[in-house]
Amino acid sequence: MSAHGAAKARPPVIMVHGAFCGGWVFDGFRQPFEAVGYECLTPDLPGRDKASGASAAGVSMSRYAAAIADLIRAQTQAPILIGHSLGGLVAQMAAAKAPVRALILLAPSAPWGVSGGSVEEAVSAVSLYALGPYWLQAVEPDYAIARNYSFDRLEKPARKATFAKMVPESGRALWETLNWWLDPFMTTSAPPDRIAAPVLAITGGKDQVHPPHTVRRIADRLGGETRLFEAMSHWLPAEPGWDAVAQACLDWIANHEAAAAA
Repeated sequence: MSAHGAAKARPPVIMVHGAFCGGWVFDGFRQPFEAVGYECLTPDLPGRDKASGASAAGVSMSRYAAAIADLIRAQTQAPILIGHSLGGLVAQMAAAKAPVRALILLAPSAPWGVSGGSVEEAVSAVSLYALGPYWLQAVEPDYAIARNYSFDRLEKPARKATFAKMVPESGRALWETLNWWLDPFMTTSAPPDRIAAPVLAITGGKDQVHPPHTVRRIADRLGGETRLFEAMSHWLPAEPGWDAVAQACLDWIANHEAAAAA
């Protein structure tokens, strides 16, 4: 088989962004994947198409997961699924609904039944109540929170430019994620027995949003591996060191592909 043919045979890669964001999060992160022949899909989650007048208000995590599951099923072969932060939870939920070749979680939010346990999560869960019934609203991004917890390793110009791209997030999706123990419908459930793919979880040693111990619990639950980048924080797809994270993903995928072919 020619190199071109081998590249064409690679499974597609679907990258799922986190809260307040869009597919633009992966503009740089996708490039190393595309350089070795992967087709990368970086969809926006529902409720973000301003041109159509869409609003994130009232959009459930189940709708996010259904949209990604539909995209998975639309591929000609099972894709590699990568999710960041809240998108990591969406990826877990989608992988329980549609088969994927591999699942990579970058600083993922925890599914129903797994306590996150970080101070930032606890503060977010409580502080959002100041907005009133925020689960009915589209919640605006907060620069101070983004600066202190997500963009803490970005230089000020990059921090400002990145924040300018952020969009309102579904308050319902935030409530379902941050207050899962109050949700009798178990909306953010991602049963491990329904996810057959190998799993890699990557965590930053300085991440206060989803710290390493939380990410390890998520990976262990899925029978997966955890990779720690000690000097990194939460913005793994785009903060300094993101290229090493991308390479770690590619190396892990290559190792699993080689093992499967042996």
